[in-house]
Amino acid sequence: MSNLKITIGSRGSRLALWQANHIKEKLTLTGLESEIKIIKTKGDQFQHLSFDKIEGKGFFTKELEIALIKEEIDLAVHSLKDLETQQPKELSIAAVPIRENPSDTLLINLNSVDKSQDLNIIKNGKIGTSSARRKNQLLLFREDLIIKDLRGNVPTRIQKLRDGYYDAIVLAKAGINRLNIDISDFHVIDLSPMTFIPAPAQGALGIQTKNSNHKLKKFLNKLTDKETLDNVFFERKILEGIGGGCHSPMGAFSKIDINGNRSTWVSYSEKIDKTPIRFLTYSNDISAIVDKVKNKTKNKKIWISRRLNDKSIFRKLLTYNGHYITGQSLIEKEIIKINQLPKCDWVFFNSIFSFDSVKELKNNFLDKKIAAYGKSTASYLTKNGLNVDFIGKGSPNETSKRFKKVLKNTEIAFFPSSNRTIGTVQGILDEKNKIVLSTYKTTLIEASIKTNDFYVFTSPSNVEAFFKINQLKNNKVISIGPSTTNRLKDFGVKFVNEAFESTELALADVVFSLI
Repeated sequence: MSNLKITIGSRGSRLALWQANHIKEKLTLTGLESEIKIIKTKGDQFQHLSFDKIEGKGFFTKELEIALIKEEIDLAVHSLKDLETQQPKELSIAAVPIRENPSDTLLINLNSVDKSQDLNIIKNGKIGTSSARRKNQLLLFREDLIIKDLRGNVPTRIQKLRDGYYDAIVLAKAGINRLNIDISDFHVIDLSPMTFIPAPAQGALGIQTKNSNHKLKKFLNKLTDKETLDNVFFERKILEGIGGGCHSPMGAFSKIDINGNRSTWVSYSEKIDKTPIRFLTYSNDISAIVDKVKNKTKNKKIWISRRLNDKSIFRKLLTYNGHYITGQSLIEKEIIKINQLPKCDWVFFNSIFSFDSVKELKNNFLDKKIAAYGKSTASYLTKNGLNVDFIGKGSPNETSKRFKKVLKNTEIAFFPSSNRTIGTVQGILDEKNKIVLSTYKTTLIEASIKTNDFYVFTSPSNVEAFFKINQLKNNKVISIGPSTTNRLKDFGVKFVNEAFESTELALADVVFSLI
């Protein structure tokens, strides 16, 4: 096919043309010459309408598919998330190149930033998006947000934010990266795909052609990245099974680790303003995942070793989906007052309460570098006006090794700690590089816990307190992190389901996965 010039069909937006030219360049490198033909779709023609007001599906792709069938073009380049799972019988996806970043990105006007709030957006902030999925998940995190429709290509949307029509907007990270757009004048938050679950196949391109064009299909197959193909088709199969599209508040993100094990996050709701069911699953069984969404189990009893307020996302997700929550801490904490901050370069907070115990000295932290053991603690510190320079990830031992590499030879880290601290993170550090002070006292409470279907443990101390007078039999046990998991195993618990990060959202995902 090296002497044949083919025609690539594309929408006319700046992003679509970048995608088409990207594929054109790849084809040129393999010896295939091509040209681009712009085709206007229904989605391009009705810029004033939100997605849910445009009749039918495939409004960014259908006209391209018609052109393919009529052989006006040889192949079409799509954002794969826009392409229907059910294609015309004459067509198929011939190639899926390596995926760009699948995350969503939150752009916030600098005068609309409030770091004390979740997502760092001012209270009652106006957020621009026309995606049902994004609207649904934004309202999960912040019910006060005012969601306004936002249409247009990526540069147009960003300009509307600059012009003050919105306090913030949500865009696909892939589009920003591909267009190399300068967003330095905004407060930028990249939303993890495990937290803010993207559209199925977001960040991936799909190259579509006619089934009868065997030579071209064989040629295009060289552009496929196998890992991307496996993941995005898995996500699209879930979408197909549930039966959704741009109209549905549905997200799916799947990835395979170095050992070949699959993890998939799913979020789905029947309505935009309804709390979604979301979960993490390690299954490769599409039908089982779809069944979990369509035929959700209710009335499970869940105990968690933490007092939960009305804003708790753990409580919200599970109670709104028909389950019963008991939030009960088995430890009491008492502040041991210190009058001044020790001489140090870093302050390392192992937990939320380690900060609360020295909160009165906050003004003394402002010229120090701040470290947090995990994402939840880091978020809490940010809400309290601190800039976090280091966030731990993984096991305490892994976090300790990472922090030791960051800590300069002459620097000292101060650890405000409990009198019962295990001290794993600070244990690896040289004595000259650390100061450990008990700034609060932890007391274990003996309490008889009623029988529940699930037990969620949020700290090693709560594990110890629980087993003082309680036992576990065949109950399902969930842990917030490695230290808590290890303590559960010390008490003979063989099967522990550990959250992928130390947040209430991650804990809820695990509970849903087991229900």
